[in-house]
Amino acid sequence: MEINMVAVIGPFSSRIAHVLSNLANEVHVPFLSFFALDPTLSPLQYPYFIQTAPNDLYLMTAIAEMISYFGYREVTAIYTDGDQFRNSMYILSSKLWEKRCKLSYKTPVLDSSSPQCINNALVNVRSKESRVVVVHTYPKEGLLVLKAAKRLGMIKKGYVWIATTWLTNVLDTTGFSTISALDLQGVLTLRPHILDSDKRQDFERRWKILSNGSIGFNTYCLYAYDTVWMIAHALDKFFNEGSKISFSNYTRVKGTKGLNLAALGIFDGGKRLLTNLVKTNMTGLTGPLRFNPDRSVIHPSFDIINMVGGQSWLLGYWSNHSGLSVQPPETLYAKPSNRFSSNQHLRSVVWPGNTTEKPRGWEFSNNGKPLRIGVPVSASFKEVGIQVNGSNEIHGFSIDVFLAARKLIPYPVPYEFVIFGDGHTKPSYTELVNKVAHNVFDVAVGDISIIANRTKVVDFTQPYIESGLVVVVPIKKLDSSAWVFLRPFTPQLWIVTTVFFVIVGIVVWMLEHGWNDKFRGPPKQQLVTILW
Repeated sequence: MEINMVAVIGPFSSRIAHVLSNLANEVHVPFLSFFALDPTLSPLQYPYFIQTAPNDLYLMTAIAEMISYFGYREVTAIYTDGDQFRNSMYILSSKLWEKRCKLSYKTPVLDSSSPQCINNALVNVRSKESRVVVVHTYPKEGLLVLKAAKRLGMIKKGYVWIATTWLTNVLDTTGFSTISALDLQGVLTLRPHILDSDKRQDFERRWKILSNGSIGFNTYCLYAYDTVWMIAHALDKFFNEGSKISFSNYTRVKGTKGLNLAALGIFDGGKRLLTNLVKTNMTGLTGPLRFNPDRSVIHPSFDIINMVGGQSWLLGYWSNHSGLSVQPPETLYAKPSNRFSSNQHLRSVVWPGNTTEKPRGWEFSNNGKPLRIGVPVSASFKEVGIQVNGSNEIHGFSIDVFLAARKLIPYPVPYEFVIFGDGHTKPSYTELVNKVAHNVFDVAVGDISIIANRTKVVDFTQPYIESGLVVVVPIKKLDSSAWVFLRPFTPQLWIVTTVFFVIVGIVVWMLEHGWNDKFRGPPKQQLVTILW
């Protein structure tokens, strides 16, 4: 940058991007990266940094929605210990929380980790209950992780493996020969979705001729190609508007040892060029090239791939517009967004172990903790849940329902009851529900009303007690007869009711026949006459 650059393509590392984006702000030079996709690189903080490919916010959202679609509730993650991947894990945890799932365990690996370190990390993963594993890392470390997992017997029936876009990068660049020995049967992965257009096919043909078929390319290579053309179009517009390239001296920081900052110049037309880049409106190899108001690329979407034998099967797509679908995203953009669960679909999956039976997603670990079950105990409704003689022993109707349901499960479920409340006053059921939502309790069992606010943070079973207003009467067995209609009232009540309606009937009859003229006079006299 000492030779006065007007734009930079890169960097490839999000860690370096955080540093250089501050410099870009100072010298007004746009940085465009298709690979540093850290979701925390905000355009508000770094206005001269532009991500030209969908960042990891959308990738983690797609993974969270896949996990929710398959019905899993706990996830383990293996990730590279770097800025982009750490921030992506935070996003994944947040998106899982929105789906009432959780990232129960995560383990970092260094980009220079030895096979032994990776092996130790996988042993820790195997000791946890969750069998749903997300691998978010660089291709080199990702292959080492899957190789070690295969050696430890972890890519087998009962596990769910989801690799992020690094695996499709390896497939597209080097082909199946690189990973054929791993036998990644049933592994799921994602690839940025790109429409198979004539323009792209023509580019691929020309690329094969240029490279003599010796160098493959992945989707991010197409984003790189489009990034170059974005800058070219922005500069062309810059010159057509009559602007010229000039620089001012950068005097805020003097040169330091190893960094000649004093040689940097401020690009006078940087703001205009940045505006042209943000307003890009063209069609490239990856499809339409435009940005949303928040500077994210329009229509972020991914292909969802299933590794089956030596092939990759397309299960469907994820788009930020409509979620999971077997229809290409382009066919849905013209329709209203519909993210209801009933409209989320993927094709059938072949899981690890070459089975179409969906894995349970968890196993009891050797050091697993029993479920902590919160039971509300109050002074009223003793029949629902009651503590026995101040001990931890609890009985009641709700407890009986829970124990009966537990017997229907074909595997052991260790648990322990935890009393909530002092037994003398009514405990706060909303507080109990919040303790489940915040993992203080794993489950709550008791007479807990299902109300709207509570359903937003926890899942309820089907109700087994119906509350409401009822009339309780003693049961008497009586013989049926023709006079059964008289039984609801006592004889005295029948007499009073009959007399009342007779009087009302007489008064109405007298009024209709003009007797009202005969009853003129003081109210007392009228009353006496009517009664007579």
